[in-house]
Amino acid sequence: MRIGVLLLPADPWPRTVERARHLEAIGYEHLWTYDHLSWRRYRDRPWHAAIPWLTGIAGVTSRVRLGTMVTSPNFRHPVNLAKEAMTLDHVSDGRLTLGIGGGGTGFDATVLGAAPLTPGQRTARFTEFVEVLDGLLRAPAYSHRGAHYTVDEARMIPGCVQRPRLPLAIAAAGPRALALTARLGDAWITYGDPAASDQSAAATERAVRTQAAILDERCAELGRDPASLERIYLIGNTDERPLASLAAFEDFAGRYERLGFTDIVFHDPRPDDPVFTDDPAVVDAIADRFAR
Repeated sequence: MRIGVLLLPADPWPRTVERARHLEAIGYEHLWTYDHLSWRRYRDRPWHAAIPWLTGIAGVTSRVRLGTMVTSPNFRHPVNLAKEAMTLDHVSDGRLTLGIGGGGTGFDATVLGAAPLTPGQRTARFTEFVEVLDGLLRAPAYSHRGAHYTVDEARMIPGCVQRPRLPLAIAAAGPRALALTARLGDAWITYGDPAASDQSAAATERAVRTQAAILDERCAELGRDPASLERIYLIGNTDERPLASLAAFEDFAGRYERLGFTDIVFHDPRPDDPVFTDDPAVVDAIADRFAR
């Protein structure tokens, strides 16, 4: 089981550098950040852009993998995102995983003046978004004409450090997005069922087990080994508190490893946040227990 930490891009840069270096030094496998223009209770607080933020982290670390959790079509075009991701793959010497999601209904969905989309419309846009990203990141020249995006002879030179392209981690909960993950993803990201009224530990595990079964079925239909997909669980969106103690985290990690997950990511505790309130000392204890 690999363990990663999600850092909000909300702190002064010197503090961010210090924290990222510490998390790398104590052995965490990957660091992530949210890709939003503004986010929830941080709407009117400091909030930095994900790609420049990760580029800075790449320059002050040397081993830990980096990722977006997750970028979306709400305010991005695949050509610009592919170029930025390819460049960051070079800056980080091949340490980038591009996490991608379908885009929600919050601030990012309307900031550019677009009308809200239905869930089906968002899924259709997301499917094309991922297909175009995949094509761009694999080829030095790429064109596309679809319902949502047009690409006319885009150039992606010199291409990614990681071949045939940098890995795509797709956030998926519903059947169509899970089918897309089976087809084009290198990893699957989930935190359960975001629409469920019951966010208990047992209900979340049931939802994740159902999602995993659908993903396995879609892989089988494609002739793909389901084990070829890394499986990433993001902690922090349910009632459970795995960071309450080292014992709680060990129990949580064991349960999700038995469900087939290869990676767990948790939010770094923050003294100024009303939700991520766990003791930062637990972060070091988890590293002592799980770091390779």
